[in-house]
Amino acid sequence: MDYLKNQIETLNDLILINNDRVEGYQKAIEELKADDADLRILFQERVNQSKSFHTELAAEIAKTGEEIKEGTYLSGEIYRAWMDVKAFFSGADRKTILDNCENGEDAALIAYEKALKCEDLTPEQRTLIIRQQAKIKASHDMIRAMRDAL
Repeated sequence: MDYLKNQIETLNDLILINNDRVEGYQKAIEELKADDADLRILFQERVNQSKSFHTELAAEIAKTGEEIKEGTYLSGEIYRAWMDVKAFFSGADRKTILDNCENGEDAALIAYEKALKCEDLTPEQRTLIIRQQAKIKASHDMIRAMRDAL
């Protein structure tokens, strides 16, 4: 049953990372200036995206009858970038906010890469993770392009 333990641990790690992503973008939204409506929309879309990812991952865990983790990945080495982002936003300018969001997305992509190395995932789980990873990569690239345009 180690394969099941590995699956659940991998999926739960991604759930926690998506919870961190929600928290990071919500903090970013709180710190935006009034004239940053475009970023407010973009960041809210990322919050919604992460909540959707959480739901999909939780559904995979629920199929096994195992426990779904709650909270954030406070001690997670991989996602520490979002913790830095959340601590940094106060008074930051647009370029800095985008730069830190890109760093958070980099951390998420690393976590998804690590998850895909788990050999115990089912084909359905692997497909789900690859699809989510592609959407995070697109988000990353959009945020980077917006930052580079400044």
